[in-house]
Amino acid sequence: MAEARGKARKESLFAERFGVFAESLLTGVWIAVASLGVVTYPAAFAAGARHLRRRTTHHGGGGREFARDFRTALRGGWAVGLAGWAAAALAWVDVQAVRAGLPGGPFVGAVGLFALTGTAVAVLRAAAVWAPGETWRALLAAAGRRTVLDPAGSFLLVGGIALVACSALLVAPLAVPVLGAVAAAAVAVEERYRHR
Repeated sequence: MAEARGKARKESLFAERFGVFAESLLTGVWIAVASLGVVTYPAAFAAGARHLRRRTTHHGGGGREFARDFRTALRGGWAVGLAGWAAAALAWVDVQAVRAGLPGGPFVGAVGLFALTGTAVAVLRAAAVWAPGETWRALLAAAGRRTVLDPAGSFLLVGGIALVACSALLVAPLAVPVLGAVAAAAVAVEERYRHR
């Protein structure tokens, strides 16, 4: 009898974890669709992370809640998205300086790519803890501190970003559901940091 209960508990735990994984893949599709507005990706990740937090705490959630959260997060999130694209453009200029062989180009290029990576991690960390009523400015300031104070969590998110990039290069459609896995990783990193 105890053996049967233990086996059922293991199967239940497996089913729950697989359910969260499947939900994160679906959330990746939602994030990709919501990010089609180019500057809407921070709001899309914030809504996706909030959806996954709801799912892992068994508080329901679904497409309607995702859409409502996305609209709310978009109020300040579009400016964050615009600033992110400006940072990416500056990193591109740095890379062009390296390719042109300008003096100091490799150093400037390395600093630019490092700053871009840190900015992307901070945006992901801010989106992972976003809730209605939070300002993006405060979220980004706190996320920047956590990015520096929790290097292990930050490196995990860098790995997630690299996974999306590799997926997009190898099999482009695979990058879409992987976005949800990155959002789930950001939520997990923030939970880990909160419990430390």
